[in-house]
Amino acid sequence: MTEVSTREQQVLDRIERARRRRPKVTQDRITLAHGSGGKATQTLIEAVFLDAFSNPMLDQLDDAASFSVNGSRLALTTDSFVVSPLFFPGGDIGDLAVNGTVNDLAVSGAKPLYLTAGFILEEGFPVADLVRIVSSMKAAAQAAGVQIVTGDTKVVQRGKADGCYINTAGVGVISYPGRLGMSEVQPGDAVLVSGPIGEHGVTVMLARGELDIEADLESDTAPVHELVASLLAVPGVRVMRDATRGGVATILNEVAKAADVAVVVDEAAVPVGHEVRGASELLGIDPLYVACEGRIVAIVDGSAADAALAAMRAHPLGEQAAVVGRIKADPPGLVLLNTVFGGTRICDLLVGDPLPRIC
Repeated sequence: MTEVSTREQQVLDRIERARRRRPKVTQDRITLAHGSGGKATQTLIEAVFLDAFSNPMLDQLDDAASFSVNGSRLALTTDSFVVSPLFFPGGDIGDLAVNGTVNDLAVSGAKPLYLTAGFILEEGFPVADLVRIVSSMKAAAQAAGVQIVTGDTKVVQRGKADGCYINTAGVGVISYPGRLGMSEVQPGDAVLVSGPIGEHGVTVMLARGELDIEADLESDTAPVHELVASLLAVPGVRVMRDATRGGVATILNEVAKAADVAVVVDEAAVPVGHEVRGASELLGIDPLYVACEGRIVAIVDGSAADAALAAMRAHPLGEQAAVVGRIKADPPGLVLLNTVFGGTRICDLLVGDPLPRIC
């Protein structure tokens, strides 16, 4: 074994030992990083929530829980939205809340049917803004073919919130006969993304007006249920995820850990728009970690990659879909990025949060 490979193995061994340690929240108080979708979020979920609520459905950590009632397979999901600012190019917190919940159901193989909507409003919040948000939710629900059937409203004192927060839940019917899940992923499978990544996160960051950067960019927020239906018509789909908090890199790390495989990504194949790439370079962030709200990551049987890609590209939301990587057996639990410069680096979960409050 060469000196270089020996050092690499030592690094891999240290990573594996760290991952085997029992998760523990070391901070005394919650930080923004705990909501980023990265390492801090994962630790919080495993050390606090799973420790208290562990059960077979929750332990899967899927985007939606699936279960059967009187012979029907159902999917149930919930989400909360605290995006800042509330209104941004291409969308607002209202359509984001609907699309985000619809998409969690869709990538679980379900046809979205019904949603709930809970509002936490701050005293003094403009009624006109609330009407605008609700109108966006109505339009998004109609576009996705779902109904908002129940909800709740609470008002807190001025200064105790940030205008408006929204919590949603969604239920759908699973008709897909196959099994979807990270445990289905195997070496030889292909990794696909449905379109250019990072547009939502960068759009929201620039909309805050804190940076003197201008870009002709809009959020990609959209319901992906029809795109998913087209993809599921192709045999060999293993698992799908919508790349929200933490972006594509976080999804792939979850796949690598859950399936105990290596995910090898070709950086040159990852679709990134010029505006996102330029803004990301100025901000010092990697587009792979930036949230999307209308893109999916799909792992499919390697032999079905071309058919899956064609199915995605036949839908407007998937016109720029791409095969970006492959699943391999080693090194298990890691995401490796073959860079445009010819090297390879580990693409790990982020510790902090480069773009807080983006969904």
